[in-house]
Amino acid sequence: MSCTLASRKAFDDVTRSLASGKIERNATQGGSLCDAIVTPQPGNITFPIMSKLCGAGLVVTDDEALQAVALAFSRLKIVVEPGGAVALAAALFHGETLGDTVIAVCSGGNIDPDIFRLALDRFGA
Repeated sequence: MSCTLASRKAFDDVTRSLASGKIERNATQGGSLCDAIVTPQPGNITFPIMSKLCGAGLVVTDDEALQAVALAFSRLKIVVEPGGAVALAAALFHGETLGDTVIAVCSGGNIDPDIFRLALDRFGA
């Protein structure tokens, strides 16, 4: 899973790599709300494991991650950063592609107050 700022394609190295069967590199290394999970490319050790055990992957938008931040706060009473809310966003907004049973781990309360405020202002809490 990946999260992007300007474009859904800016930080989708894992999804592209799983689709092509080889490690794909991101052209951009910074500028995402989900900076906690942005990497240059999938790792040499983890990519073969992901290729064998993971599905196709999907891309979560900034708005979906921010909405998941707001929903986690309002419904679950937890504070998560956008990168830590990507799995929740995938389950909430792309559940039809994930199968019958989904476990989403939410993590990282190290969210910038302005970003947290933006999520709550934009998507309610």
